[in-house]
Amino acid sequence: MAAQPPASLSYRTTGSTCLHPLSQLLGIPLDQVNFVACQLFALSAAFWFRIYLHPGKANPEVRHTLATILGIYFVVFCFGWYSVHLFVMVLMGYGVMVTASVSSIHRYSFLVAMGYLTLCHISRIYIFHYGILTTDFSGPLMIVTQKITTLAFQVHDGLGRKAEDLSAEQLRLAVKVKPSLLEYLSYHLNFMSVIAGPCNNFKDYVAFIEGRHIHTKLLEVNWKQQGFHSLPEPSPNGAVIQKLCMTLMSLLLFLTLSKSFPVTFLIDDWFVHKANFLSRLWYLYVVMQAAKPKYYFAWTLADAVHNAAGFGFSGVDADGNSRWDLLSNLNIWKIETATSFKMYLENWNIQTSTWLKCVCYERVPWYPTVLTFVLSALWHGVYPGYYFTFLTGVPVTLAARAVRNNYRHHFLSSKAQKIAYDIVTWAATQLAVSYTAAPFVMLAVEPTISLYKSMFFFLHIICLLIILLLPIKPRQPQRPSKCKAQMCSPNSVKKKAD
Repeated sequence: MAAQPPASLSYRTTGSTCLHPLSQLLGIPLDQVNFVACQLFALSAAFWFRIYLHPGKANPEVRHTLATILGIYFVVFCFGWYSVHLFVMVLMGYGVMVTASVSSIHRYSFLVAMGYLTLCHISRIYIFHYGILTTDFSGPLMIVTQKITTLAFQVHDGLGRKAEDLSAEQLRLAVKVKPSLLEYLSYHLNFMSVIAGPCNNFKDYVAFIEGRHIHTKLLEVNWKQQGFHSLPEPSPNGAVIQKLCMTLMSLLLFLTLSKSFPVTFLIDDWFVHKANFLSRLWYLYVVMQAAKPKYYFAWTLADAVHNAAGFGFSGVDADGNSRWDLLSNLNIWKIETATSFKMYLENWNIQTSTWLKCVCYERVPWYPTVLTFVLSALWHGVYPGYYFTFLTGVPVTLAARAVRNNYRHHFLSSKAQKIAYDIVTWAATQLAVSYTAAPFVMLAVEPTISLYKSMFFFLHIICLLIILLLPIKPRQPQRPSKCKAQMCSPNSVKKKAD
């Protein structure tokens, strides 16, 4: 493990090289082979963890220790000596956790984690030229950054703020006792999430390790009052099989579509200079669709790993069926059928959106939308394409909100009008997302400007005109839920709203 790479391998290959023959056989970069191998090994380890280290058979200290050791092994296997950055950041975060006052722990943790992450982003790209399209150590570092800051804000909420100043969700997730070193290491480095995430809440993770996770979620949905007085411990096997099938389908789509419709097509001479405008819109949509299955693959597999270990239970639905979507990072159906920019973003990279809401959107007093997009770009890295995408997302979000608030209610009087409105807004949303996200996969300035020039910056212009010309109307206040926020699972509330 973490052996020195042979001379024939790229400098970018820093992890174990024992799977190099398989990499050559499949024609897939070694870093990607290592990533998939670790996630498949993590899936097997998760079943073992749930069966043989069940909370009824092993105490929390043993579960914390084994989860951490496996996680460290996976990181070193994948990234070799670059994994040191991950360990340094976690130890720095714990140092801030135990030394900073509760009134400022969230600020210092945020500055340390985001500062170190940004320095690593800069060094790997502009100093060491680590590469662009590689599965490298920055991914786990980004997940750890989310966890360090999330936990710091939740400790601040639990120890440094009054209960009446917190929202219902902040109160539910507030941490009232600082974690021990073992709990801290396990939360950040456990084998289930250390490679591909997603970020999760500290209280949920500790409840899972201690065997309280399922009972806690059942209490949150008030299951006894719903008529389910006796419910055996639910099995995640059905959810895991379903997610593995989606993972396999996503992998097949990625291997076929990404070769047929590469991102480089967007700067091809025919696309830029010869294709008509409607053809450019169509090919832009198709190319961006082809880029999505790799995210579907990685996030769905990561979700399956957690479920296989028994983590991710979110309650029961109206029919008493178990739900295993607490840690889901995307809702593919709602992404592909989204009729608004907001709906799309809420169902794409869900746990990152939750993190942005927790540490930025709910906290900043001014321009929360703008600052949230800026933080998202900074967290992703320092490639210019990220900033093109997220700064373009600001006017698109504001314009979409203005259109919705001014016109949507006119189309709710009949079913036919509502269907027509949904079809138009679906097409507009999918095109807007493709246009906005294109720089995210192109990364550099020159191809991004070339693409936008070939499309006459049409969406930028339309969004600015909408913002300037349409009156700003406040959004309709949501009706209060019949049950208290702390007694309803987020998924059940979301389901009712849908």
